[in-house]
Amino acid sequence: MGQPHQREEAGAEAAKPPLGVGLIGYAFMGAAHSQGWRTVGHVFDLPRRPVLAAVCGRDAEAVREMADRHGWAATETDWRALIARDDVDLVDICTPGDSHAEIAVAALAAGKHVLCEKPLANSVEEAEAMTRAAEEAARRGQLAMVGFNYRRVPATSLARSMVAEGRLGALRHVRVTYLQDWLVDRDFPLTWRLRKELAGSGALGDLGAHIVDLAQYLAGEPVVGVSALTETFVRERPLPAGASSGLSAAGIQAGADDPATALGTVTVDDAALFTGRFASGALASFEATRFATGRKNALRIELNGELGSLAFDLERLNELSFHDHTEPGTYAGFRRILVTEPDHPYLDAWWPPGHGLGYEHTFTHQARDLVRAIAADRAPVPSFADGLQVQRVLAAVEESAAKNSVYTTVPA
Repeated sequence: MGQPHQREEAGAEAAKPPLGVGLIGYAFMGAAHSQGWRTVGHVFDLPRRPVLAAVCGRDAEAVREMADRHGWAATETDWRALIARDDVDLVDICTPGDSHAEIAVAALAAGKHVLCEKPLANSVEEAEAMTRAAEEAARRGQLAMVGFNYRRVPATSLARSMVAEGRLGALRHVRVTYLQDWLVDRDFPLTWRLRKELAGSGALGDLGAHIVDLAQYLAGEPVVGVSALTETFVRERPLPAGASSGLSAAGIQAGADDPATALGTVTVDDAALFTGRFASGALASFEATRFATGRKNALRIELNGELGSLAFDLERLNELSFHDHTEPGTYAGFRRILVTEPDHPYLDAWWPPGHGLGYEHTFTHQARDLVRAIAADRAPVPSFADGLQVQRVLAAVEESAAKNSVYTTVPA
């Protein structure tokens, strides 16, 4: 038997009003979100108790295996059935982008809170419809949030605070890159991420959405115009042999008589490179690619202002680089801030100073923020309106690239 204080803590936790979570999608992002929901109540003192009520996927056997592995109580194979469940208060959408709008709008109409993975949708029109639905639902008490998890890295959250406090002064330049290499092999199969009708875009939506949101979040202002280039380096790929998982998959081997029968056309970009302007006049450059050989998940952002600079590298995600330009030149230079102190964002609930966190903790922090917002009936961030703003930037990038990099305004 547990000690008395352990039983008291368990009893207090059980007494909190439950928040039943229903997850739609069970692959890479589904697993990441599951980790967040499974751990958040054990780390943070929350006003409501997240309950992993049900997970949904089309493959009954695969979704059952996922539920057993991650602790979901029940399974569904139709997302409509999951939304209809009385034990589901919040619908967490981790499906390909082509289904985000339909599921989110239906869930909000059914009186559920919604968390939707990025990018919010596959088009501006879908994102606008989702934002309208979220605004209407908010008046009824249902809240909606889009999942840009890199906002929840303690170092990026600290960087946002420093910018907001004026530590950089007026912003001048932002440079941000997100580099991966998992598509370099031309024999990698034509998974859903390479089909426009399912993914919306390629590296632009997959990686570019993250860096546009992170840049706007840290700067505290929107991108108002862009000039862009995009490219697809491998235009045909083997058709997939069965389901894919995460960033790995197997392809059908082409036949000797007719190799083309096993190939399909890639309909999204492999890389996007664009410059931009913020509302204040600050300049920005963005690069998103899945063809940077040797780069696995290399996101880096640097902000330069009149009073100083900040830099963050995801491969060193417990660190922030800061240059204070108000110091005498004799002592000036970038210094490392180890973001592991209990007064740094999110870290009061974790380990002693110097004990770093990882990628998966961003999803725990995301769950914490959403649960607290729901309990307080407070609009969560990033909102669907924030996701719509990112979608408008992505659309402007595509329009500019289609017009030989002509400068394209992002609608307000």
